[in-house]
Order: sequence, then structure tokens, then C-alpha cells
Amino acid sequence: MEQKKRSTKRRYITGIDCLRSIAVVGVILYHLVPYKVPGGFLGVVIFLVLTGYLVTDLLVQEWQRNGRIALWSFYRRRLTRLYPALLTMLFSTAAYITLFQHQLLTQLRGILWSNLLYVYNWWQILHGQSYFDRFANNESPFTHLWTLSIEGQLYLFWPLVMIGLLFLFKQKQHIAVILLIFSLLSALLMAWLYHPGSDPSRIYYGTDTRLFAVLLGAALAIIWPSAALKTKLKRGQVWLLDGIGLFTIIMTLILYTQIDAQSPFVYRGGMLLFTLIITLLTAVTVHPGAHVNRWLTNPLFTWLGKRSYGIYLYQFPVMIFYENQIKNIAHLPWLHNLIQLSLILLISELSYRLVEKPKKQALGRHYSPSRWRHLWVVPALAILGIGLFGAIKAPARANTTPTPLARKITQNAKANTARNAKLIAAAKKRKIQAKQSSSSSAVNNTKTPPRAVGDLTPAQTEKAQQLPLVGIGDSVMLDGLDSLQKVFPQMIIDATVGRQANSSEAILNGYASQGVLANTVLIGLGTNGAFTDAQLDTIMQTLGKQRTVFWINVRVPTRSWQNTVNDSLQRAAKGWPNLTIIDWYHYSNNHPDWFYDDQVHPNEVGKQHYADFIAEQILKE
Repeated sequence: MEQKKRSTKRRYITGIDCLRSIAVVGVILYHLVPYKVPGGFLGVVIFLVLTGYLVTDLLVQEWQRNGRIALWSFYRRRLTRLYPALLTMLFSTAAYITLFQHQLLTQLRGILWSNLLYVYNWWQILHGQSYFDRFANNESPFTHLWTLSIEGQLYLFWPLVMIGLLFLFKQKQHIAVILLIFSLLSALLMAWLYHPGSDPSRIYYGTDTRLFAVLLGAALAIIWPSAALKTKLKRGQVWLLDGIGLFTIIMTLILYTQIDAQSPFVYRGGMLLFTLIITLLTAVTVHPGAHVNRWLTNPLFTWLGKRSYGIYLYQFPVMIFYENQIKNIAHLPWLHNLIQLSLILLISELSYRLVEKPKKQALGRHYSPSRWRHLWVVPALAILGIGLFGAIKAPARANTTPTPLARKITQNAKANTARNAKLIAAAKKRKIQAKQSSSSSAVNNTKTPPRAVGDLTPAQTEKAQQLPLVGIGDSVMLDGLDSLQKVFPQMIIDATVGRQANSSEAILNGYASQGVLANTVLIGLGTNGAFTDAQLDTIMQTLGKQRTVFWINVRVPTRSWQNTVNDSLQRAAKGWPNLTIIDWYHYSNNHPDWFYDDQVHPNEVGKQHYADFIAEQILKE
């Protein structure tokens, strides 16, 4: 009997707070400085593995101790722990939107009810919400809550699943094997649904494609229960566990800084690999015979770990609302990042003390219901009322009337598809004709010089109209596409909204394989996020040293990566003699009247300056 009590006794594992800290810090840094911590999004994997492990460990211990699992008690504890903070965040954010950011009211009702029912991740999938479009004009402050919905679904169904498994299988190894099989199927589903070059948000949000992290944590709980692990181990065993701990910590930090959220590797084995690393790290952290738990235990990690739920809840709303108010974050980005971090930690501390902890404990021994009731009720009702008013007022669907910028981008994209097809066909035809005859050059000399376009001279205009050129860009180039085409009628332009630099290699290879990748290439990427020096070098290697490459730097004052992108381009130009930087940033920065309200995309006036300036740089002798 004594042995049984020891085997089912729960203990508080302080190192778990550190793992939660690593998870939430990674997520925040990914959102604040994605160019420095591109793999920080993997922090949610840590949360999912820990959830699978801790919940399963708790349920198995209760089954072993009592021969049953008290479902209502389990659900009550989860609701008491998680729901108050979630409700507070949802309605305080809704209230702020109602008062100060009306453009975010769209679909607020759907966002609220789907989060309250823990199905928000599927709501996002059904409504085509992207996790990776950080440059959306109406970026939602609720986007990050998808992972809480997966955890909520787990809390609802997992006790029932475990009761069935524990009842059917007496051997725990059989349960572990079943969990491992289904985790592998989930990872394979992620790889199967992934399509290179497309937005991976569907598989990023899906419960089915993210379940393997939870299941691996659950399988670990079955074969590695926290209460049954030996406290005394042989020296070699301790060294092995400590070595695994050190290795997995180092690998976690490396992957945080090296892996890219939209790379094929992530969805075709990379995320599974990281999940296995975190599962091993969890195993050695919870083992009382190893030193890893002691390594990961300190006041800072404990403080962060205990507040990780609130930090995760409020980090995205703080960033979205702050970016909306501060229009030039790119100026002193470190200061703005520090302010945002301070606001997140302050709000999280208030949430922890006033909402997440029991009120009596939070307010101290002098707590008196009659004394504090009026202080709680009035602001709580005000926030709830304003949030509900906003939800009632909110349009159920997005505004179908596009902005002038959206109309222009849509028009340019539609017209460009057919135009590119003609240009590619013409380029192929010219290539064939050039091999057969060179007589056409004499005909061109007899033509009347064309009229000057924009600020270009007639000579520059004539040269521009005869120049074969390929342009690869994002929404800024797509916005200015019609103006560029007037200057460069032979230019093949491949531009789309939300494009990152790391997707350009495949595009360039595609044009090269068709034989239409011109000797002069124009690139306009970096608006949607920074890139590493290695990624830029890969793009230049794809183009080769024989081509002349022009890269337009960026003006993105509302994003912290503006200067990082421009500095990276300047460094690259020193190492690649065939790379010229078109300094659109300094040329346009003192002309806010050239831009739409987002201060990134040129308006009708700015587009002409954009096209003329690019042409002048390309046509320099």
C-alpha cells in the first residue's frame, strides 16, 4: 500500500515552468522580430507536448489511485483555471476594438463565439484566415488563439479517450503504441496536405495536423509517468539523461534561430523532429534522478512560466494595437519592442494576480467581498457591455467594398496574368528568331523615337521599351505594376500579395527553365518580412553572376524589420558586384503624400515616382 501511494503521489516539477517560458518567449520573439527568431513559432509545439503529457499523467494517476476518472471534477478545474482569463482577454480586446479600432469589428461575433466554444482554429480555416500575413491591413488581434482551441478540444475529449483506452487495455505499452501510431498518422497528414508555395495556414491551424505533438506528450506520460520515476540512478544513467537534456536544449535554441515557418522542411518532417526533441526534453526535465530540472529552475523562469498563459493571451493584441497607434516603429525598433514587451508583461501580471489566481489569495489577507465588490463589478460590466455592443454591431462578413489600393492590386493582378502569357510567348519566339536571323535590328533603327514616359528622356524611354526584363515582387510591385509596364513594356512581372523572399528561388528557376529569365532582373521583396544573408545569397546564386540584378529596398515604417531588410541588401551589394540596390526608401521617405494610408504602398501620384525612379536607376550608363 505504501508503495502504491508513492507511485501515485503528484509532485510539482519546477522545470516545467522553464519549458513554458521558453515556449512563450519564442512565440513573442517570432511576432516581434521574426527575422531574428524565425523559428519562434515552434514555441506552441512545446505547449502542446506539455499539455499532452501533464493531462495524461494526471488522468492515469487518478485512474490508478481511484479506479475511475471524475469527469466533472476534471472539467471544473480546467474551466476555473482557463476560462476567466480567456473571457477577460476576449471582451477587453473586443471593447478596445469597439472604442478605438472599428475596422477590426468585422466578424467579431464569430471570433468570440468560436473562441468561447474552443473551435476558433476551425473557424479560421473555414474563413480563410492566414497566420502568416503579418502585413494585412486589418490583422486580427485574436489570430494566435488557435492553439487554445486545440487545447480546449483536448480537455473536452481526452478524458473520454483515456477512459476508453485504460478500460480496454491492461498493458500500458499497448496504449503507448496506439498513441504513437496516431501521432505518426497526424504528422503524415500534415506532410500530405502541404503544397509548396501555398499558404500553409490550413495545416498550421488544424487539430488533425497538429495532434501529433499532443499524442507524443501523451505517449510519454504512459511510458514515463512522473510519479513512478526513480530518484536514485547510476552515474552513467544520470550522465545520459543530462546529456540528452543539454543536447535538446541546444537543438531547441538552434531551431528557434534557423528554421523558417513557411519552408517545406517544417511541414515535411521538421515540426515532427522538433516535437520529438521537446518530448525528450520533457522526459529528462520531469525525471527526479537527472539534473535538468535543477538547471531549468530559477526565479525568472518560474515567474515567466506561471504567467505564460496570460503572456500568450495578451501578446498579440498588444502588438496589433500598438502598431496601429505608432506609425514609425521602424525608427528605433528596439525601443518600441521594449515598450511592447513591458506592456505585455504588465498586463499579464495584472491578469495573473486579479483574474487567474483566486481573488482571496491575490488580494491578500485583508480581502473583503463587501470592500472590493464595487471595484470589480463596475469595470467588469463596462468591459462586458462595450464588448457585447461591438459584437452586436459588428458586420458578419468582411466589407465587400474594396479600398482604392485593393481595387488597384486586384485589377493589376487580373490584367497581368494574360499579359505575362503573351510576353513569355513573345520572348520564346524572339529567342528562336534571333538564332535564325539578325535582320530585324535594322528595322528598329528606322522607327520614330517614342514619346518620353514620365520624367524619362526620349532616349531613356526608347531604351526602356526595348529592354527585356523580369520583375519578382510583392504587393508593392503589384500596386505599381501598371506604371512599371508603361515604362518597360517588355517586362515580365511576377508579383503577389504577401510574398516572402524565400519563395523567389523556385519562381526564378521556373522562368529559367522556360528560357525567358532575362539578363536584367528586378526584385522588390522584403515588405512582408526580413530574410537572412544566406537566403539572399541563395537567390543571387540562382540568378548567377552573368545577370544584372536590381533590388528595390523597402519603406515599411510600421514594421520593425524595415531597417533590417535594407541593411541586409547593403551588405549583399558589397559581396555581389552584379547587384545594385535601388534606394526607394531614402528617395520616398520624406514624401508621405506619395502613399496610401498604410504608408507602404504608393498611391496614384507615388506610383509614377516609383516607376520613374526605378527606370532611372536601371537605365544609368
